[in-house]
This record gives sequence, C-alpha cells and structure tokens, in this order.
Amino acid sequence: MNELLYKNSPPHWALSLLARLYIRFLGLTSRITITGAKDRSGPAVYALWHRQEVLMIWLHRGRGICGLVSQSKDGEYMARILLGMGFNVVRGSTTTGGMMALRGLIKAARKGYSIAITPDGPKGPIFKVQPGLVYVAQKAGIPIIPVACALSKKKVLRSWDRYQFPLPFGRIEAVYGEPIAVLETDDVQAKAAELESRLNALTEEAERLLAAGN
Repeated sequence: MNELLYKNSPPHWALSLLARLYIRFLGLTSRITITGAKDRSGPAVYALWHRQEVLMIWLHRGRGICGLVSQSKDGEYMARILLGMGFNVVRGSTTTGGMMALRGLIKAARKGYSIAITPDGPKGPIFKVQPGLVYVAQKAGIPIIPVACALSKKKVLRSWDRYQFPLPFGRIEAVYGEPIAVLETDDVQAKAAELESRLNALTEEAERLLAAGN
C-alpha cells in the first residue's frame, strides 16, 4: 500500500503539488451542498464515476480512505495527489496488476479502511461498472456507497469519459446514496448492474438539484 513507482520524477512531484493546491482552492471557493449521509460508521466502498473524482478527493480528504490507482505514469500523478490529501493508495487496475490490487483492497478493508473506486476507470467504457468493485465489497463484507455530483462551473475534457474538470466559485451538488449490501451468495454481475443504475440515478438527481438551485 502507498507505493510510488516513479520516485525520482520531478514532474510528478511538481504537477501533483499544483493539483493538490488547486483542489484546496476549489474546495474553499465553491458552494457545496451535500445530500444524503456522507460519513458512516465502519468501512465501506465508495463508488463514483471516473469523471467526478476531483470533488470526492476534497470531500473525503484526510480520512485515510484507500483509493485504487493505476500503475501507469498518469496514475502516478493521482497516487501522489491522493497521498498528499490524506488518502492511502493501492496500485493496479483492470488492465494491469488487477487481481493483486483487488487483494490489496480487500486486505485494507478487513483492517478497517474504507475504499474508493471509480468502477468505470481507468479507461472505460464510460458509465459501465466493472465487477472488481463489487467483488471487493463481497469478499471484505462491507457495503457499497454510491456517490455522484453535479457542477455549475466546469470544463468538460475531450477524454474517453468526458472528464468534468471543476472550476472555482461555482455551485456543487454532491449526493450520497443508500448503502448497497453485497452478500456472499449474491451474483457479482447482477450487483454491478444494480450499482450502475444507482450511480446514473444519483447523477441525474444531482443535476436536478443543481438546476433547482439556480
């Protein structure tokens, strides 16, 4: 856990520092409304779409939540950002080091850490839940908390997930759904489909709340 793969990389150090400063600036200048229970007792798996991850980093800073980060050079930036914001990290993804990463997350959850995963990352397809997140929740015996947000000021990037880069001085609606229990006897694919539906519904709810507040 908390492994850095490119330790002697000045660009990774400098750019991740700038990113952390920006996230703090964003959080301090935005008007954020939270619907649902953000903080819960006991470990859980927080699930959110990849395009919405920046806000969640701010909302859950300093809590030691364990995030899944790819082993790529781009993933190194995110690993450093998360570590600098008070998270823990396990390196791996659906494409590289997947099973080892899942075991690391399960081990962390059994030790009492909550987990944060973008189930459609790191390369998509967009809005499609991969079963790894559900598998972690099932084997660790912890619930899944679906999360979504909507941003009044943002730049939508031309990436596979149309990444939403939040801009400061805007309104943000964050919505936390009810926990999804995953029993040992549950079908993982069926639970992944349920989570996918819940995430999309929460995203629509966040957009409605944002529009209603304008």
